[in-house]
Order: sequence, then structure tokens, then C-alpha cells
Amino acid sequence: MTELTIDEKFEAEQKQADADHHKPTAGAMTGHIVSNHFLLNIKLHQIKWFIKGANAENYKAVLNQTIDENNAWYDKIADELLDEGELPPSTMKEYSDYAMIDEDGKNKYLSAEEMIQTVVNDFSTDNMFVTRAIKLAENEDRPFMAQVLVQLLGFNNHQIRIYQALLGKSAREGFEEEDDEDFD
Repeated sequence: MTELTIDEKFEAEQKQADADHHKPTAGAMTGHIVSNHFLLNIKLHQIKWFIKGANAENYKAVLNQTIDENNAWYDKIADELLDEGELPPSTMKEYSDYAMIDEDGKNKYLSAEEMIQTVVNDFSTDNMFVTRAIKLAENEDRPFMAQVLVQLLGFNNHQIRIYQALLGKSAREGFEEEDDEDFD
């Protein structure tokens, strides 16, 4: 039996990824999460570099903590995919294709409060994928993957609470009317 060429291996990977995204699997959904956290890292840096105002230095301290923790989660999620025999996204094109968090160069001109609100929104968006991935992992009998994703959900929720507090809000304030209809 001959070994596949690099091109053949990559083609098979892309074909499988396409199939997994049309009938979502825990692995495919977790690939979206890896991409979200990669893009979130870029956005957190953008905010840290451009935030202004009386509380800018306090915000930067919180942002630095989030950046460090987010990077650890980015690796942990990718490692979990690898442990499960899945391939995490690993190119800029894949991150761009799979991330469901938007970025914009104009964001550097937002007010400090508007910048902080984007962080809340991004973690909330990511949570839609995390909760869906948890359900899929449970349905696919992947208990450790589900466990890691539940821990990630806790991290995301903690970040939402921290950034909501910076905005003078409670953790869930403004989320009451949201639902997950898109994922039912």
C-alpha cells in the first residue's frame, strides 16, 4: 500500500472538514471555537494598544490577564482536538473561514466602553459555539471533550462577568432576551 502524498492528505482533510461542517460534529464545532479564540487574541491586543481614557491602564491590566488566559485556552482546545484524533484549524485562511467573531480596523477608534463591549459580545458569540459543541460531544460519547468544553464555558462566562463589571453591569445584564434559535 502506498502512502498518501502531502497534497492527497490535505485534500482528504479538507473534504472531511467540509463534510463535518455540513453535518456538524463536536470536532467541527470546536474548530470554530479554536478560530474564535485565535481571532479574539488579535482583537484583545488591538484594544490593549488603542484603548484611551481615565481607566485605560486599569483596562490594559485586565486585558493582559485575559490575553494570557485566552492563549492558554487556545492551545488547550487545539490539544483536545488532537487528542480526539481531530485536526484543529492551523492557517490564517482556516481561521478566517471558521471564526464567527468579526474584526475591524475601525475598532481602534471606538470609545473605551465600546471596545470593552466588543469583548463581551465576542465571548457571548463564542459561547453559542461552546454550548453547541458540548451537546455534540455528549451525543458523540466524547466525555473528556465535553468536560474541557464545559471548563471553557466557565472561562468565557467569567470573562463576560469581568468585562460587564467594567461597564458597570451585572454578568447577565442585557442578555435576557437572547436565545439560541440558530442552533436548535
